[in-house]
Amino acid sequence: MRSPTLTPAATTEALITAEPVAGRSLWQDARSRFFRNRAATGGLIVLILVGLFATFGQYFAAWSNEEVDWNMLGNVAELGAPNLANGHYFGVDELGRDLFARVVQGTRISLMVGIIGALVAVIIGTLYGATAGYLGGRLDNIMMRIVDILMSIPYMFVLILLLVVFGRSLFMLFLGIGLISWLDMARIARGQTLSIKNKEFVEAAVATGVRPLTIILRHIVPNLLGVVIVYATLLVPSMIIYESFISFLGLGVQEPNTSWGALINDGASQMQYGTLWQLLYPLFFFCITLFAFFFVGDGLRDALDPKDR
Repeated sequence: MRSPTLTPAATTEALITAEPVAGRSLWQDARSRFFRNRAATGGLIVLILVGLFATFGQYFAAWSNEEVDWNMLGNVAELGAPNLANGHYFGVDELGRDLFARVVQGTRISLMVGIIGALVAVIIGTLYGATAGYLGGRLDNIMMRIVDILMSIPYMFVLILLLVVFGRSLFMLFLGIGLISWLDMARIARGQTLSIKNKEFVEAAVATGVRPLTIILRHIVPNLLGVVIVYATLLVPSMIIYESFISFLGLGVQEPNTSWGALINDGASQMQYGTLWQLLYPLFFFCITLFAFFFVGDGLRDALDPKDR
């Protein structure tokens, strides 16, 4: 027995009464793809835990980062090992200061340098590259030749020179890192802008008389967010490595402040006395944070890649 055939009117009525299919935006799809990546999800969890450690770790420290335990001086190799009973969870350094409190402070400063340096580089580089790519012509050539000239200057030489000439401080460290680190972002943003500026929505904005600056800020830059976010997550570990290297040389963060690089330098100098924990604890946080940022960056790149949507 054949099923009854629906008339056109009945078919139309059935389509009208049917429940609409729920769609997903591109960002929802990217979020779903990201959380299906186990390495990226694990990296994100590690970053959250490290951020919590840097933010709230000081409230769990029994000693401050500058307080000296005089009972540990002169016998650090034997008595300075981690001990929960006396409140030195990570032990003490060669001066009798609590290593747990100093690792918390070093984690906070290193993350701050990495995140702020990457943020400054991304903002300047994105605006500079988007402006050069959209305006084009002679101005584009001049702006990109300036970038090429700056990229030919050794980055670490400029950073070390700034710290030596103008003094070693956190402000000069931020300034030196952010001064040239935006160059790669500018080239990336320019390349993406060249492929966007001839799209229909940009041409419609130009036809309606929208100013170029408004088009760059409202139409070009928002469409660069995917690339910008991915590059920012990969830029943060680079900033942390630069800061750690400068601090390892003794030109970065100065006492009483500290960072991962300074702590690793202090720990390496004490290895001959058998105090390995001074090196292992800051090195552990340094390594897991870098790997976590790399995994998150790779996960974001895969999730936001238009070719894979």
